[in-house]
Amino acid sequence: MSTGRVRSVGKDKCRLHMVTWNVATAEPPEDVTSLLQLDVQPPTDLYVIGLQEVNATPVRFISDLLVEDSWSHLFMDTLAPRGFVKVTSVRMQGLLLLVFAKQAHLPFIRNIQTTYTRTGIFGYWGNKGGVSMRFSFYGHMVCFLNCHLMAHMNYALQRVDEFEYILDTQEFDILDTPYVRDHKALFCLGDLNFRIADHGLHFLRSSINSGRLHLLWERDQLLMMKKKEPFLQEFEEGPLNFKPTYKFARNSDTYDTSGKKRKPAWTDRILWRIKPKTPPSESNDDDDEKASTSADDEIDEYPLLVTQDKYTSDMSYGVSDHKPVIATFSLELRKHFDTPLVHISPLGVWSADQDALLTYTVQEDFESSTWDWIGLYKMGFKSASDYETFVWVREDDLPETNEVIQISVDKNRIPLLGGQYVLGYFSTNMQSIIGLSADFQVTLIISYLITQAVSFIRISIHLLTVFFQPIRIKA
Repeated sequence: MSTGRVRSVGKDKCRLHMVTWNVATAEPPEDVTSLLQLDVQPPTDLYVIGLQEVNATPVRFISDLLVEDSWSHLFMDTLAPRGFVKVTSVRMQGLLLLVFAKQAHLPFIRNIQTTYTRTGIFGYWGNKGGVSMRFSFYGHMVCFLNCHLMAHMNYALQRVDEFEYILDTQEFDILDTPYVRDHKALFCLGDLNFRIADHGLHFLRSSINSGRLHLLWERDQLLMMKKKEPFLQEFEEGPLNFKPTYKFARNSDTYDTSGKKRKPAWTDRILWRIKPKTPPSESNDDDDEKASTSADDEIDEYPLLVTQDKYTSDMSYGVSDHKPVIATFSLELRKHFDTPLVHISPLGVWSADQDALLTYTVQEDFESSTWDWIGLYKMGFKSASDYETFVWVREDDLPETNEVIQISVDKNRIPLLGGQYVLGYFSTNMQSIIGLSADFQVTLIISYLITQAVSFIRISIHLLTVFFQPIRIKA
């Protein structure tokens, strides 16, 4: 990939909507419109959804490896008609992390990688731990980490140790951001399982019912630990101005009434961290000092400002004993680039009665591969693998920059019914779509429509003949 310095192209704002929810092995609700706040203004650009305790029985988990799980299906079916595409997902037993982006952003989301860390049963079992996803967003390195930490009141220190272990050990095959905390922006979400210490059940419920939530903050284990642990102090969190999200009787707004009578707690949290600037070098070596200054200049030239707009829960969902937590952010950033790596365009008329043509041009050098492909996507597609058909890029020599490559698509692979489509160039090395064409029309074949109509008429006539056939009565 090119390492040349790319000009700054002005500041833009993007809206990030995040959800964390321990779904307690439940099947998804019928509607997640409220959870995703689909009609909010300004419109959302990125959705990040972290789930914990997704049904992970052995049979169910194996089936989910073969096809998308029911939660992923629901979110894709809800967001795709709104123009959102699943960027990628990562699953470790009950932990699931999903990222969706507006279609227009896809060519600028690059170098996607995922990883996971098990912390359950001495690190051998994935019922607890963290899954993460990282990518470059307009040149800014961002990372999202979904965690499910150790449960129960008395394990606050162990939860802190688990969290730090995940942050320290998760690795990516990316030279400039090999670890989670190397990214310019890091968002951590999940069932962190921190409880409210010392207070009795009666005081907790009385404070919640009277809206005096501030009385509970000083005994929240995460806030208490943040005062002691330097690495936690690097993270920010909005005020807990919503009711504790655990533990509820299912399908109700009533806290636990079982024999265990679990104390309410803010177990479900969303934190974020902006990478600190490189500290001044203690060395007198001029080269070291220049390198440090250069790193800081990069941050200053291409800043990323994160502002939290909302931090709340949605009490309307009752399928789990946890309530989902929502956070929305404004990302103000200066883009490193605003041109896709590949330009793609259909040529002429596309229909299934003739071979079609497309051209693509590499506009900037990148690590291309003969395994790269160009997919034909119907508008409203759900993910990079949701194509109608695809063609491989040039199989021999890889193209030079600005070289126009023409590819033919066999007519038998073009949709007969036509519709509105878009072409996308998928990079196997970056695991992302790095070029999209403008949307265009694939023409419906009239002869096909006539054939279908004639077939329908014949079947209808046959059925009517059978239905009205006289019944013969034997004498």
